[in-house]
Amino acid sequence: MTNSQQGRGLYVIQVASRLTGMHPQTLRKYERAGFLAPMRHRRLRLYSEEDIALLKMIRTLVEEGGLNLAGLHLALNTRAKLLELKEMVDTMAAIEHGFKEQITILVDEILSTLETCAPAKAYRSRLTSTKRRGGRDEH
Repeated sequence: MTNSQQGRGLYVIQVASRLTGMHPQTLRKYERAGFLAPMRHRRLRLYSEEDIALLKMIRTLVEEGGLNLAGLHLALNTRAKLLELKEMVDTMAAIEHGFKEQITILVDEILSTLETCAPAKAYRSRLTSTKRRGGRDEH
């Protein structure tokens, strides 16, 4: 265990299952899909606080957003790229302040949308309202 892992929660699969409300087999499925890689100690999977938070977000995306494994893959990859972009923007001193602020706000909105399943809800809402208007999407 490294110094950065000391003092942080590490949970075996049964505890992680209870904390996330997911069956242990579901946790293994998400590991096989490549969404997370819990630490290993001998044959035990050890889930970090970050793993637990990610699993809770995945659960929300599946239950509220209706995402399947392919949708999760897309959402999590998009989230990772946006976080990387946000970090790059935060470190760029040469960007004009207003432009940097606009990019940061946009990235935060996209991240929030992905993390709360709002796109699926908004899309369903938009489809419903479009159908009520006879198939015309007004912008």
